[in-house]
Amino acid sequence: MTKARKAAEKKETLQEQPSVLGGQPCPICHKKTLTLTEAEKEVPYFGKMYLFSMSCSECGYHKADVESSEKQEPAKWTIEISGEKDMGIRVVKSSTATIKIPFVTTIESGPASNGYVTNIEGILNRVKKIVEDIRDNAEDKSDRKKAKNILKKLQKAMWGSEKLKIIIEDPEGNSAIISEKAAKSKLKA
Repeated sequence: MTKARKAAEKKETLQEQPSVLGGQPCPICHKKTLTLTEAEKEVPYFGKMYLFSMSCSECGYHKADVESSEKQEPAKWTIEISGEKDMGIRVVKSSTATIKIPFVTTIESGPASNGYVTNIEGILNRVKKIVEDIRDNAEDKSDRKKAKNILKKLQKAMWGSEKLKIIIEDPEGNSAIISEKAAKSKLKA
């Protein structure tokens, strides 16, 4: 193994080692059971980013976010998924980003919003979970039927038998869809 490769692997290992600080006061239950975690990660075709999280072992509070190491411009990412192979496309979503899936749902950013690194399948599974909760808790029969139809549409898209557009809008620019199929444009205010 070359010296350069060893140095690169060591650097990668160091980047992936999270910094953890436990015993902090939780903003919800106020007990000193909050753990803060920060990690640095290199995401191909996106660059260096920081991952942050807070988790309370007492009350279950959790907050996570991602942030690019360099200042980014507000951005809108659009992709049309058309096959099963698209499920593996990498997605970086910050807490300031809004996800839109036309004719399905919109997931707004806000104080409870988390940031994460996932893939298209992960996004669709998160949406499925939300729609399943709506279906299971809806009192109105038409709301349950609408949720069931959305779940069918999502499943067809995941199997590659239906096209689906996914849009991520991030005023901070800390989000991305990492694929040649994805189109990046300037986010209009």
